[in-house]
Amino acid sequence: MENKNELIITPKTKILQLIETYPQLEKVLIEYAPAFKKLKNPVLRKTIARITTLQQAAAIGNVKVEDMINRLRKEVGQDKVTDSTTAGYNYSKPEWFSEDLIETEFIAVEMLERGEHPVNQVMADLNKMDEGKIYKLIAPFLPAPLIDKATSLNCQHWVDKKAEDEFYIYFIR
Repeated sequence: MENKNELIITPKTKILQLIETYPQLEKVLIEYAPAFKKLKNPVLRKTIARITTLQQAAAIGNVKVEDMINRLRKEVGQDKVTDSTTAGYNYSKPEWFSEDLIETEFIAVEMLERGEHPVNQVMADLNKMDEGKIYKLIAPFLPAPLIDKATSLNCQHWVDKKAEDEFYIYFIR
Protein backbone atom coordinates (compact mmCIF):
# COMPACT_ATOMS: atom_id res chain seq x y z
CA MET A 1 0.00 0.00 0.00
CA GLU A 2 1.28 3.47 -0.91
CA ASN A 3 2.08 5.85 1.93
CA LYS A 4 -0.29 8.80 1.55
CA ASN A 5 2.48 11.17 2.67
CA GLU A 6 4.35 10.53 -0.57
CA LEU A 7 2.44 13.25 -2.42
CA ILE A 8 4.99 15.34 -4.31
CA ILE A 9 3.96 18.99 -4.07
CA THR A 10 3.84 20.75 -7.47
CA PRO A 11 1.96 23.74 -8.93
CA LYS A 12 -0.64 21.28 -10.29
CA THR A 13 -1.34 19.74 -6.85
CA LYS A 14 -4.96 20.33 -5.82
CA ILE A 15 -5.47 22.10 -2.48
CA LEU A 16 -7.82 19.46 -1.08
CA GLN A 17 -5.34 16.70 -1.95
CA LEU A 18 -2.56 18.71 -0.26
CA ILE A 19 -4.39 19.41 3.00
CA GLU A 20 -5.79 15.90 3.24
CA THR A 21 -2.29 14.46 2.81
CA TYR A 22 -0.50 17.11 4.90
CA PRO A 23 -3.09 18.67 7.26
CA GLN A 24 -0.37 20.79 8.89
CA LEU A 25 0.06 22.73 5.63
CA GLU A 26 -3.37 24.34 5.88
CA LYS A 27 -1.99 27.02 8.23
CA VAL A 28 0.92 27.69 5.84
CA LEU A 29 -1.54 28.17 2.96
CA ILE A 30 -3.64 30.56 5.05
CA GLU A 31 -0.50 32.52 5.95
CA TYR A 32 0.29 32.84 2.25
CA ALA A 33 -3.23 33.67 1.15
CA PRO A 34 -5.62 34.90 3.87
CA ALA A 35 -8.50 34.22 1.45
CA PHE A 36 -7.89 30.54 2.24
CA LYS A 37 -9.27 30.98 5.75
CA LYS A 38 -12.46 30.06 3.92
CA LEU A 39 -11.05 26.51 3.62
CA LYS A 40 -12.33 25.96 7.15
CA ASN A 41 -15.86 26.16 5.69
CA PRO A 42 -16.66 22.49 4.89
CA VAL A 43 -18.78 23.44 1.86
CA LEU A 44 -16.04 25.52 0.23
CA ARG A 45 -13.50 22.88 1.18
CA LYS A 46 -15.47 20.25 -0.76
CA THR A 47 -16.05 22.46 -3.81
CA ILE A 48 -13.31 25.04 -4.34
CA ALA A 49 -10.40 23.17 -2.70
CA ARG A 50 -11.17 20.06 -4.73
CA ILE A 51 -10.56 21.77 -8.08
CA THR A 52 -8.11 24.59 -7.28
CA THR A 53 -4.42 23.93 -7.91
CA LEU A 54 -1.57 25.44 -5.92
CA GLN A 55 -0.66 27.48 -9.01
CA GLN A 56 -4.16 28.98 -8.99
CA ALA A 57 -3.97 29.45 -5.19
CA ALA A 58 -0.74 31.42 -5.62
CA ALA A 59 -2.52 33.70 -8.10
CA ILE A 60 -5.41 34.14 -5.66
CA GLY A 61 -2.95 34.98 -2.88
CA ASN A 62 -0.96 37.22 -5.23
CA VAL A 63 2.28 35.38 -4.39
CA LYS A 64 4.92 33.68 -6.53
CA VAL A 65 3.93 30.06 -7.02
CA GLU A 66 7.58 28.99 -6.77
CA ASP A 67 7.95 30.63 -3.33
CA MET A 68 4.74 29.08 -2.05
CA ILE A 69 5.59 25.60 -3.40
CA ASN A 70 9.07 25.74 -1.89
CA ARG A 71 7.72 26.82 1.49
CA LEU A 72 5.17 23.96 1.47
CA ARG A 73 7.81 21.46 0.32
CA LYS A 74 10.26 22.62 3.01
CA GLU A 75 7.59 22.03 5.69
CA VAL A 76 7.32 18.36 4.69
CA GLY A 77 10.99 17.72 3.89
CA GLN A 78 10.83 17.81 0.07
CA ASP A 79 13.55 19.37 -2.10
CA LYS A 80 13.16 22.88 -3.50
CA VAL A 81 11.90 23.37 -7.03
CA THR A 82 13.27 26.01 -9.37
CA ASP A 83 11.30 25.62 -12.59
CA SER A 84 7.78 26.66 -11.59
CA THR A 85 5.80 28.98 -13.77
CA THR A 86 3.47 31.65 -12.46
CA ALA A 87 -0.14 31.77 -13.48
CA GLY A 88 -0.82 34.76 -15.69
CA TYR A 89 -3.96 36.70 -14.83
CA ASN A 90 -4.58 40.08 -16.37
CA TYR A 91 -4.91 42.86 -13.78
CA SER A 92 -4.37 45.69 -16.28
CA LYS A 93 -7.41 47.36 -17.81
CA PRO A 94 -7.47 46.17 -21.43
CA GLU A 95 -8.18 48.19 -24.58
CA TRP A 96 -11.36 46.18 -25.23
CA PHE A 97 -13.02 47.14 -21.95
CA SER A 98 -15.96 49.53 -21.99
CA GLU A 99 -18.84 49.66 -19.46
CA ASP A 100 -21.20 50.06 -22.46
CA LEU A 101 -20.27 46.59 -23.74
CA ILE A 102 -21.29 44.73 -20.55
CA GLU A 103 -24.14 42.49 -21.64
CA THR A 104 -24.44 40.16 -18.63
CA GLU A 105 -23.57 40.46 -14.95
CA PHE A 106 -23.44 37.48 -12.60
CA ILE A 107 -22.85 37.68 -8.85
CA ALA A 108 -21.41 34.35 -7.68
CA VAL A 109 -21.49 35.01 -3.91
CA GLU A 110 -24.85 33.37 -3.10
CA MET A 111 -24.16 30.35 -5.28
CA LEU A 112 -20.78 29.81 -3.56
CA GLU A 113 -22.37 30.19 -0.12
CA ARG A 114 -24.75 27.35 -1.05
CA GLY A 115 -21.72 25.23 -1.87
CA GLU A 116 -22.28 25.34 -5.61
CA HIS A 117 -19.52 26.21 -8.04
CA PRO A 118 -20.45 28.84 -10.67
CA VAL A 119 -18.20 27.50 -13.43
CA ASN A 120 -20.99 25.70 -15.36
CA GLN A 121 -23.29 28.72 -15.15
CA VAL A 122 -20.57 31.12 -16.28
CA MET A 123 -19.45 28.86 -19.15
CA ALA A 124 -23.05 28.48 -20.35
CA ASP A 125 -23.51 32.27 -20.19
CA LEU A 126 -20.24 32.90 -22.05
CA ASN A 127 -21.17 30.44 -24.79
CA LYS A 128 -24.45 32.32 -25.38
CA MET A 129 -22.85 35.76 -25.55
CA ASP A 130 -22.24 37.67 -28.72
CA GLU A 131 -18.65 38.31 -29.76
CA GLY A 132 -17.44 41.70 -28.64
CA LYS A 133 -19.82 41.80 -25.66
CA ILE A 134 -18.55 41.70 -22.07
CA TYR A 135 -19.56 39.38 -19.25
CA LYS A 136 -19.08 40.69 -15.71
CA LEU A 137 -18.57 38.18 -12.90
CA ILE A 138 -18.52 39.32 -9.27
CA ALA A 139 -16.84 36.90 -6.87
CA PRO A 140 -15.53 36.98 -3.26
CA PHE A 141 -12.09 35.68 -4.37
CA LEU A 142 -10.12 35.22 -7.58
CA PRO A 143 -11.83 32.27 -9.31
CA ALA A 144 -8.63 31.02 -10.94
CA PRO A 145 -9.99 27.66 -12.21
CA LEU A 146 -12.95 29.43 -13.82
CA ILE A 147 -10.69 32.01 -15.50
CA ASP A 148 -8.43 29.21 -16.77
CA LYS A 149 -11.46 27.40 -18.22
CA ALA A 150 -12.77 30.55 -19.94
CA THR A 151 -9.29 31.30 -21.32
CA SER A 152 -9.12 27.78 -22.76
CA LEU A 153 -12.34 28.64 -24.64
CA ASN A 154 -10.69 31.70 -26.23
CA CYS A 155 -12.15 34.30 -23.88
CA GLN A 156 -9.98 37.18 -22.78
CA HIS A 157 -10.31 38.42 -19.21
CA TRP A 158 -9.56 41.33 -16.91
CA VAL A 159 -9.47 41.02 -13.13
CA ASP A 160 -10.41 44.18 -11.25
CA LYS A 161 -9.75 43.58 -7.55
CA LYS A 162 -12.04 45.94 -5.64
CA ALA A 163 -11.31 44.64 -2.12
CA GLU A 164 -9.82 41.60 -0.35
CA ASP A 165 -13.15 39.79 -0.83
CA GLU A 166 -14.52 41.48 -3.94
CA PHE A 167 -13.30 40.74 -7.45
CA TYR A 168 -14.86 41.85 -10.72
CA ILE A 169 -13.79 39.62 -13.57
CA TYR A 170 -14.67 40.74 -17.08
CA PHE A 171 -14.69 38.31 -20.01
CA ILE A 172 -14.95 38.98 -23.73
CA ARG A 173 -15.07 36.55 -26.67
